[in-house]
Amino acid sequence: MINHWTLQQLRLFEAVARHRSYTRAAEELCLTQPAVHIQVRRLEEIVGLPLIERVGKKLLLTRAGEEVYAATVAVLDQLRGLVGEIADMKGKVAGPLKMAVVTSAKFFMPHFLGLFVQEHPDVAPQLTVTNRARVLERLADNVDDFVVMGQIPSDMDLAVRPFMDNLLVVVAHPDHPLARRAQIPLEVVVRERFLLREAGSGTRMSAAQMFAEHGLDVEPYMELGSSEAIKQAIMAGLGISVLALSSLELELEAGRLVILDVVGFPLHRTWYAVHLHGKHLGLTASTFLDFLVKEGPDLGVRKGWVAELQPGHRPRTPQKRLGKAGRR
Repeated sequence: MINHWTLQQLRLFEAVARHRSYTRAAEELCLTQPAVHIQVRRLEEIVGLPLIERVGKKLLLTRAGEEVYAATVAVLDQLRGLVGEIADMKGKVAGPLKMAVVTSAKFFMPHFLGLFVQEHPDVAPQLTVTNRARVLERLADNVDDFVVMGQIPSDMDLAVRPFMDNLLVVVAHPDHPLARRAQIPLEVVVRERFLLREAGSGTRMSAAQMFAEHGLDVEPYMELGSSEAIKQAIMAGLGISVLALSSLELELEAGRLVILDVVGFPLHRTWYAVHLHGKHLGLTASTFLDFLVKEGPDLGVRKGWVAELQPGHRPRTPQKRLGKAGRR
């Protein structure tokens, strides 16, 4: 039976199973939907069991489909790894570069990848953006070449390389009552409506630790699942938050947000590239890791992600007044 399977059939089945959609799989692979459907049906005929079933409008994997999907993912991962290993043997920086990053890192990591691919056009980056809990799972399971995060777990044996500062700032709407105040005490800020990431977020942990060191506790007014959602909520006047400066470039430039001049801020943290201790990195991954360490500080300064902030930094473009925002 296995002698009749083709790699193309496995690739198509994996895409359909991952997306739970023939249409999305076809779009990803630049094929027509009927062509994808035909190849998956042929694979089912070879296996002798249905792999995918339709329940209402949803596509679900059968028990056989779950087993074939797990094996297919492992096979395709092995083949992608083989491409990298062959490139290593040739001494060439090429092939897949697989990383997972916490959501706050999505604002700067594409810039690093873009510069790296300019130098090494045969590299194929695979970037997964997810929350810290999921990144830790991927790290423990050794899914990626390495991961990027701002808070290092203390209960894992890891190799850690810092590559760029991570400044955390208090952010508000430009018309917030505190926007023009200088040296705002923490005791005043903590009374505001705070918009926070989910529990376990590295940014939230850093902010909570800072306030706790001063005997203060931040009660979330709202919990949101991404920095983008928090920024939108701030612009809607729902409250204030602590965010990474690297995530605010466009909003500060457009004058949609303002950085409050709060005593003790910005918090100086660090971005780290992390993998399991003892893990062997291929040539492509190790070259990119060296690139991060070398170029991180300079690119951070040029982009304004790690620039030293002037007290009461405000956007350069005036905004319409929306009334008092973010107060309890």
